[in-house]
Amino acid sequence: MRLQDVIFPQSITRAHKGPRFGIEDARKILGVYDRPLVGTIVKPKVGLDPAGTAAVAEAAVRGGLDLVKDDETLTDQSFCPLIPRLEAVMSSLDRVEKETGKKAFYAVNVTAGADRILERAEEAVDHGANMVMIDVLTAGFSSLETLSQNLNVPVHVHRTMHGAFTRDKSHGISMLVIAKLVRMMGGTNLHTGSYMGKMSRETEENDLCRDALREEWGGYKRVFPVASGGVYPAKVHGNLDGYGIDCIVQAGGGVHGHPDGTTAGARAMVQATEAWLKHIDLVEYAKDHKELEVALKFWGC
Repeated sequence: MRLQDVIFPQSITRAHKGPRFGIEDARKILGVYDRPLVGTIVKPKVGLDPAGTAAVAEAAVRGGLDLVKDDETLTDQSFCPLIPRLEAVMSSLDRVEKETGKKAFYAVNVTAGADRILERAEEAVDHGANMVMIDVLTAGFSSLETLSQNLNVPVHVHRTMHGAFTRDKSHGISMLVIAKLVRMMGGTNLHTGSYMGKMSRETEENDLCRDALREEWGGYKRVFPVASGGVYPAKVHGNLDGYGIDCIVQAGGGVHGHPDGTTAGARAMVQATEAWLKHIDLVEYAKDHKELEVALKFWGC
């Protein structure tokens, strides 16, 4: 048996407020209204200290990215404590903004037990966090709702562990149900799957999740679907064809693995997005954009 979808009565939707920060609010903070957002995950996912994490984040934002996020496995480990990491990253992003005018979110992973998650998130905000991240399936939907209702920053939602019950079509729960619950409980961004990439799913389910996050429902604010997992510049157009302009396209290795480094990798992702917006063939656009050209030669078209 598999739960494919659920229709909530108004008595339930009215009991939950949905996102405190939706797509429009996040765009207003960044001052970005006419294009998809482009993000990255700090890599290596574990092992870097706060200074190392900040250096990667700074390099990515200097390349034009709108979002830098922790990986789902990084929270408050001894080698990279949350508050020192947050302070180092936000200091580096503040420096980039002062020098270039570029604003960016840092989604710091505050996932913890129910008895600690709000306190940890509030401490993060007190120390300058402009976005928090939660592993919703391990922390719980009520934890997400608690963060959304009590914090004055957007909430990035990771779906780690979903594969245990979403991928086998003969049992479990569909990603569509998770998407509806995340919107109801207050997420701003949700990893939903990619149309092109190693974590790509069936087009129909991606479409359903996309629409569940963005169509009118219960008066809730709209939520960004996030395409992530095995994404690099040549995969950008396929994901944007599916999700359109109101999405976040995100790459980890597809940024940091660029032969010329993280900043060049970030620029290549931004350039691939520009090509899609301008309806210009990727190879043609790369002729005048060296970072994209190098990326296409390295990873392929």
